[in-house]
Amino acid sequence: MNIIRKIFSPGCFAVSLLLLFYTFYKSEVYWSGTKSNYYFIYYIIFTVLLIFSIITFYLNNKIKDYLIVSLISVITSLYIMEGYLLFSQKKVKAQSQNVFLKKKQLYEKETGNKYDERTKFEIYEDLKKTDKKTQLSIYPITFINEQHKLYPFSGISNSKTIHCNENGYYSIYESDRHGFNNPDKEWDQNEIEYFLVGNSFAHGACINRPHDIASVLRILSKKTVLNLGFSSSGPLITYGTLREYLNSNAKKVLWIYNNNNDLQLLEGELTLNIQLKNYLNDLTFTQNLKLSQKEIDNMGIAKIRNHFNWKKKNKKPIVYFIKLNKVRSIFNRYLPKTNQPFPRVKSKQKTLEEFKKIIKMTRDLTSKKNSQLYFIYLPDYIRYAKEYNDTNYLANYLAVKKIVEELDIPFIDIHSEVFEKEQNPLELYPFKQFGHYNIEGYKKVSEAIYKLTKN
Repeated sequence: MNIIRKIFSPGCFAVSLLLLFYTFYKSEVYWSGTKSNYYFIYYIIFTVLLIFSIITFYLNNKIKDYLIVSLISVITSLYIMEGYLLFSQKKVKAQSQNVFLKKKQLYEKETGNKYDERTKFEIYEDLKKTDKKTQLSIYPITFINEQHKLYPFSGISNSKTIHCNENGYYSIYESDRHGFNNPDKEWDQNEIEYFLVGNSFAHGACINRPHDIASVLRILSKKTVLNLGFSSSGPLITYGTLREYLNSNAKKVLWIYNNNNDLQLLEGELTLNIQLKNYLNDLTFTQNLKLSQKEIDNMGIAKIRNHFNWKKKNKKPIVYFIKLNKVRSIFNRYLPKTNQPFPRVKSKQKTLEEFKKIIKMTRDLTSKKNSQLYFIYLPDYIRYAKEYNDTNYLANYLAVKKIVEELDIPFIDIHSEVFEKEQNPLELYPFKQFGHYNIEGYKKVSEAIYKLTKN
């Protein structure tokens, strides 16, 4: 105990000082000050610990002994809790693995092909060996916590782009001159019949051309279709995309909306990035993204490189264990909203008010460009996976529908147009499992959209 007493005060002082400097590095260097509210709590905690460690130099041995025992007990308890949470996570992962194995068996039985079990990074490394222009699909939301000269709304241009795997194979598309999922020649046409914006369903997640919504619309209409949808893009990024890329030659603008996460994405967009809010506050604001594709490409390539470096550094789970990641994630839930790692806007009502403002601005923008705006509501898996009794889901749907109809925008409800008519709506999802639509699902959704907008 004498040795522990001797190193206790200097050790506490050194550790507290180290943690304080590490907090400063994470807050001001790594996150460039964008998460200062979150790290403010840690500044307070480690400053108090630093002051406490100085006080311990002047305490008598008996009090020090009590403090040492208490500190060891607290630290031990925290790591026992961390271990328990990690063990619980492994059980959840095991359940997910069972779902994957079921999906794999169904795919191989139905197609006779081998399910592609590679990770996104593994297939990227494999394809890069034969085609240097291979890239990953870098979502705009990955820049939400960062401050750059530009905030991109697209991916890397003119490249073989790896997207996602829900159907047994990775969807891969050739990106256009602006980094979107289109044949590049579509940009050269004098008139655009359909101009798509929205999230992953508009993007064409996990299926290849010609099965995505934009491709099916091209086939049905025999006219030009531009798809500027991108995965994990919420309403503010979607509106920003229209501001940057919509010209006066688009006849119909289709806003593809998904009830599962679009409002949640909007909360992050409203609180985590200053540049995005400029589109709400200044009608003349522009980043001139059409003329900045080289910078967007460089940002995307740098993001891929950083992801690889991060994965190499974080291969050992022991790092997460030492940092008490699971325990801290629980602690974060009880912080004031403004001090949470991903702060949210004040209320759901506030989110809906901002959503209404965005949709109204979109209506005004498309009207000014002489385009007809359609709001396409897409249902998601949870609506059909169990008996439909999710009141929160239904409330969001009704609130969004009310806003759109009050603004006199055509509201196309794909639930009633497609899924409600199916004997088993889950047939339109990959192996009846959670995810985006399968080829048949995308086809039926696209046909319904065309039928209701062709005139």
